[in-house]
Amino acid sequence: MKRIHLFEFEDLAWFPDWLRRALTRLIVVMHKVLKSDEQLTELLAPLIRETKSDKIIDLCSGSGGPMPDVVKSLNKDGFENLSLTLTDLYPNKKVAESINALENNITYKTEPVDAANPSNSLVGLRTMISSFHHMKPEIAKQILISAFQSRQPICIFEISDNSYPKFLWWATIPINILTCLIVTPMVRPMTWQQLIFTYLIPIIPLFFAWDGAVSNARTYTIKDLDILLEDLRSSDYHWESGTIKGRGNKLYLLGKPV
Repeated sequence: MKRIHLFEFEDLAWFPDWLRRALTRLIVVMHKVLKSDEQLTELLAPLIRETKSDKIIDLCSGSGGPMPDVVKSLNKDGFENLSLTLTDLYPNKKVAESINALENNITYKTEPVDAANPSNSLVGLRTMISSFHHMKPEIAKQILISAFQSRQPICIFEISDNSYPKFLWWATIPINILTCLIVTPMVRPMTWQQLIFTYLIPIIPLFFAWDGAVSNARTYTIKDLDILLEDLRSSDYHWESGTIKGRGNKLYLLGKPV
């Protein structure tokens, strides 16, 4: 595989929770800048229509990502009954509390959900947005096996495609630092920690830059995905992978029962 499994700070158990939240809020901003919601809406609409799904189960949701905006767009585009359940192995309790207080068709489960082994009660189109790359190959494989064996549709979406030469995985670190400094004013909710530790004591840009570069290096390429899918082919379940151009190259994998 081209993918290399380096560490990201936000994955480390000892990493302070307030710093992890600061990084995930930046990821939400990056999805807005890159217009991930528009691209995901276009990608998911045919899949929802073909599989007749009325529920989306988002795995590894973190701070929510773009999926709440995606579902709102899909609701307006004719999928009025579509609902979204956000989940995570380590749920963001503050985000869950604010989302669940709205009492609409979007909820955030406060109990841990393992992406490789979700509960049988979580039936619907599974999505993993900029999170699949966190998984080591054996766990990534199990996530695909779970969707395949349960005949549940799945959409994996990454905001990078790991197209840099392998030995240059670190080259975007300076760009990522600058990006963090530019987009931080767009973060919501803004906190004093986010401002101070971005501009006065700039540790957030360093963590963001490292994790961003490593995320790309850890992204499964199309060929890597083919390796994971080698023994998961059948006549009643179809896989499709590809890239999306525009505001950076994104990569996707779709699975659906047929």
